[in-house]
Amino acid sequence: MVAARRRRFWVFAILGCIVLALIGWAIFHQKPQKAAPPPPIPVTAVRAASRDLPISVSALGAAQAWTSDTIFAQVSGKLLRVNFAEGSEVHAGQVLAEVDPAPYQAVLEQAEGTLHRDQATLAGAQRNLIRYQHLQQMDSIARQTVEDQEATVAQDQGTVQLDKGTVAAARVNLRWCHIVSPVTGRAGVRLVDPGNIVSASGSTASTPSTAAATSTTSPTSSTGSGIVVINQIQPIAVTFTVPEGDFQRIGALTNGFRKPLAVQAYSQEDNTLLGSGEVRIADNKVDPATGTVELKARFVNDSKTLWPGQFVDVKLATQTLANATIIPTNAINRGPKGTFVFIVGPGNKAVMRPIVVEGAEGQMTAVKSGVKPGDIVVTDGAMTLKANSVVRVVQTAPQQAGA
Repeated sequence: MVAARRRRFWVFAILGCIVLALIGWAIFHQKPQKAAPPPPIPVTAVRAASRDLPISVSALGAAQAWTSDTIFAQVSGKLLRVNFAEGSEVHAGQVLAEVDPAPYQAVLEQAEGTLHRDQATLAGAQRNLIRYQHLQQMDSIARQTVEDQEATVAQDQGTVQLDKGTVAAARVNLRWCHIVSPVTGRAGVRLVDPGNIVSASGSTASTPSTAAATSTTSPTSSTGSGIVVINQIQPIAVTFTVPEGDFQRIGALTNGFRKPLAVQAYSQEDNTLLGSGEVRIADNKVDPATGTVELKARFVNDSKTLWPGQFVDVKLATQTLANATIIPTNAINRGPKGTFVFIVGPGNKAVMRPIVVEGAEGQMTAVKSGVKPGDIVVTDGAMTLKANSVVRVVQTAPQQAGA
C-alpha cells in the first residue's frame, strides 16, 4: 500500500513539473505583439493646375485732376457778376465772372483819343517834311531845316507807336474784365461773391478800383484765394509709386515708357473696379528716402467714379506667365534648405518636394519646378507632416488652382 501511494505521488509530482515547465516555456517564448500604426493625419489639399497667370504690381494711388486751374482776376476792380454754378461743368472759353469794365473802357477811349491826336500831328509833320524836301531841291531852304523836320517826323512816329502800345494794353485790360475758363472741367466752390473788390494779386479788398495798366509780366499770383478752382476730371490722373526694381521691369516692358501700360484702379472700401487707364508719365528721379519712383496714369473716367483727392488701390500688369503650373500660395513652406511643398503620393504618403517659384499674384503662385499639373498639394495641415507620413485628404478642391 505504502509503495503504491509513493509511486502515485511521484507520478503526480513529475506531471506537475512538466506542466510548470510547459507554462514557463510558453510565457518566455511567446512572440511580442506588433504596435498599432499611427492614424492617418488629416490634411486639406488641392490639385495643381496649368494656366496663364498675369503678374501685377500693387500700390496705393491718389486721383488728381488732370489739369487744375485756380482762376484769378487779371485786373483790379469791382466784381459785377459770377456766371457759373458751383459744382457745375464749365467749358473752355466760358465766361466765369465779370469785373466792372467802365474804368477800363474809359482808359481805352482816352488812349485811342491820344493816338488819333498824335497820328494827326505825325501826318502834319510828314506833309511839312515833303514840302521842305521840295524846297531844298530848289535850293530855297537850308538843309538844317529839312533835317530838323526829319527828326520831328521820327519823334512823332515814336509817339504814335507808344500810343498804339497804350491802346493795345487798354484793350487787353478791358478784355480781362471778362474772366474765362482756360479748360473744360468741373467748377468748385465759389471763393468770392459779386460786389467784392478783386485785384490782380489774387486777393479781395475794399479799396476803390483803378484803371491803371496791369503789368503783363505777372498777370496772376498765387498769394490770394482766387475766384474758383476748375478741375479737369475727364480725363483724370492717378499717381502712385513703385519700387525701383519694379520700375526697371516696367520701363523695359514699355520701351522706356514710350508704349502705354494698362493699369486698374480699385476702391479701397470694397475692392470695386473704378476704372482702367494707361501709365503715361514716369518721374525723372528715384526718391532716395523710399527707393521708389512716381508714376502717373491717365484714366478716361467716363463714369466719373474717380474724384480728385480720392485714394485708390492700383494694380499695374507687368507680365503674363503662359501655361504656368499654379498652386495656392498657402501650400508653400519654407525651411533651412529653401521652399518646399508636400505632395500626396502613392499610398496616401506625404512626399516633400523642393520647388522653384516663378511668380505670384494674389493667393496663387506659379511654380517653375518641383510640381507638375495634376499633383495633389497639401494646403492645410503641413505643420505636422514629415516625409512618408500617412495622410487622409479631408478636402480636395481641384478647381481652386485653376480659378
